[in-house]
Amino acid sequence: MTLSKKDWLDLPVIALLTANAIPVFGVLFLGWDAFYIVLLYWTENIVIGFYNVLKMVFAAVPHPIAHLGKLFLIPFFIVHYGGFTAIHGFFVLALFGKDGQGPPMEGMNWPCFLVFVQMLFNVIKYMYSVIPPQVRFAVLALFISHGFSFVLNYLIKREYATAKPDKLMGSPYGRVVVMHIAILAGGFLTMAVGSPAPLLIVLVGLKTILDVGLHNRSHKKAAAVVRS
Repeated sequence: MTLSKKDWLDLPVIALLTANAIPVFGVLFLGWDAFYIVLLYWTENIVIGFYNVLKMVFAAVPHPIAHLGKLFLIPFFIVHYGGFTAIHGFFVLALFGKDGQGPPMEGMNWPCFLVFVQMLFNVIKYMYSVIPPQVRFAVLALFISHGFSFVLNYLIKREYATAKPDKLMGSPYGRVVVMHIAILAGGFLTMAVGSPAPLLIVLVGLKTILDVGLHNRSHKKAAAVVRS
């Protein structure tokens, strides 16, 4: 993907770059290793899912009665994406964790498919317990960065006017899969050689370039639909 100077100077992109600069600081000055980097980027799945739910809520519909369809689509997305993210997080913690163990899965007693949401809460709770406060700050920065993009692109620039709730249900998966294939591969490489800072910086840089490219491609496509 080709990125122009204008692409890099877009305000949401600046917020995205700022959030992605925090892991660089963590690697250089706080001793972050591959575990913290990969876990931080896993939490971005939650951020993406959170704002995707908001996109579905605010998506315009041709008639008010059509909002009733969201009463099925949104819970279905939460359960399905929540299970997907939970299983992904479980394996990230098990493969990269300091003790080689994933989060405890006992007490999974929520009814029916809600057990996947409970699984996600268990993974989040465990993740929160094993990361230092500086990484939690980086997670907050990701929420702010994606929130900035949501407000400016989706609400102010009226992407919601052409968004389709059924299409939004599947939109996060492509970005998550592409991003984490690269991140997991890089994470394994850095751990294999002891998580040296130069390789971790390369990993963060690769993630940032992918982030900006996927961000611009998705919003350019949405902007073209709005203009038409």
